[in-house]
Amino acid sequence: MKRGRPALPRAVEAVFWEGVRSGLGTAEAGLAAGVGQEQSYRWVRRAGGVKSCGPVPVSGRYLSVAEREEIAVGLAAGQGVRAVAARLGRSPSTVSREVRRNRNSKGAYRALAAQAQAECRARRPKAARLAQHAVLRAWVQEKLELRWSPEQISVMLVREFPDDPGMRVSHETIYQSIYVQGRGALRRELAVCLRTGRALRRPRRKEGERRGKIPGMVMISDRPAEAADRAVPGHWEGDLIIGAGNGSAIGTLVERKTRFVLLLHLPRGHGPDQVADAMTEAMSGLPAAIRRSLTWDQGREMSGHARFTVDTGIPVYFCDPHKPWQRGSNENTNGLLRQYFPKGSDLSAHSREHLQHVADQLNSRPRKTLDWKTPAQALDEALAAA
Repeated sequence: MKRGRPALPRAVEAVFWEGVRSGLGTAEAGLAAGVGQEQSYRWVRRAGGVKSCGPVPVSGRYLSVAEREEIAVGLAAGQGVRAVAARLGRSPSTVSREVRRNRNSKGAYRALAAQAQAECRARRPKAARLAQHAVLRAWVQEKLELRWSPEQISVMLVREFPDDPGMRVSHETIYQSIYVQGRGALRRELAVCLRTGRALRRPRRKEGERRGKIPGMVMISDRPAEAADRAVPGHWEGDLIIGAGNGSAIGTLVERKTRFVLLLHLPRGHGPDQVADAMTEAMSGLPAAIRRSLTWDQGREMSGHARFTVDTGIPVYFCDPHKPWQRGSNENTNGLLRQYFPKGSDLSAHSREHLQHVADQLNSRPRKTLDWKTPAQALDEALAAA
């Protein structure tokens, strides 16, 4: 941040450019924004003329000047971060991060100074790290010429300079500095020092191929309407709950109408084959009346869905990306299961008998959504009606 008078809030500049867009002249737009002609023409010169229409107005995603003033007032009054965040309708982590980033040298938070620092950080384009830091650039270039990989360089920088945070760069930044010349100051000729020797990056997937797509997926939009309105039993939702370090998992199957739960024991891992085998074992013994469909997300563990359908006759439907509410019953059940299987724990330590015990507890617990029946009772009634 420059010394002297604090910069005007970005919201004021946004009002100025809104006036320009609406047809006002430079001076009139400045008057509407509450600034003088000198500042108005300074903004125009910096933007390269009025045709650019200036910066995009501040999004509600970012903290405004008024919100920063509320934070400063709340902290000065001795309020905690959570109390301030609740009053603003923001996440506590947003307010905590804002205060941590923008405290001054004495540890105090000032709204206008914080706004100026945020605007300074938001300015684009930014100079690349290797272009700014000559010593770091020379060290990286020397190791590249010794045929070190970018990842080796990134890791060894931390070990060689443990007390110098300025000597840090990620392996992706090094790659971009070589392949995208506008992003850094490394010579393109250094590409020959990489193990591939390629002068250009080549995507691993084929042209037009979506990364991670499971072959033969049938989307949830093609699922029968009876599954969506829970009119009949037999439509299931499935997922995995993952243990520490993604090293273990438990499969969960929930019947949509009755909320009846089945837990899959996966002692040999949670790859496609293991998940398909466990689901086939769990559902093959069920009555035909409650084996109508299964809905899952697009996790790679369901790559064996075709084999599961052949073995059981149950079609599998896939949710749209990033829409967990399309498996709402399963998501809710997974939350209940975390009482028994906490996040970060080793799920492989639980035996098949223990999983059955947990499933029995859930299935015998009265549920408000079932008019206080248990899932087991609801399932018995559904089977009797069928």
